[in-house]
Amino acid sequence: MSFQSKSAARRLLLPLLALWAALLSTGCLYAPVQPWERDLLAEPEMLPAPDPLETSLDEHVYFSKETAHGGAGVGGGGCGCN
Repeated sequence: MSFQSKSAARRLLLPLLALWAALLSTGCLYAPVQPWERDLLAEPEMLPAPDPLETSLDEHVYFSKETAHGGAGVGGGGCGCN
């Protein structure tokens, strides 16, 4: 094999490997929730913040330490301009 044919083979191989890796990585991208699994996902423990009081206290501590209110979806950046 000459140098030119190795280079051409490499140029063809890299995009094919990239395409193969992209197709392989999307195998688990979409997994629909079955009707019999929805009851488990609707449990209070599956909420991002199952205890609102604990979440409120954690946010209060965070903002007290951060000294810039507005990091959790509230308008403003700490300067007082909302």
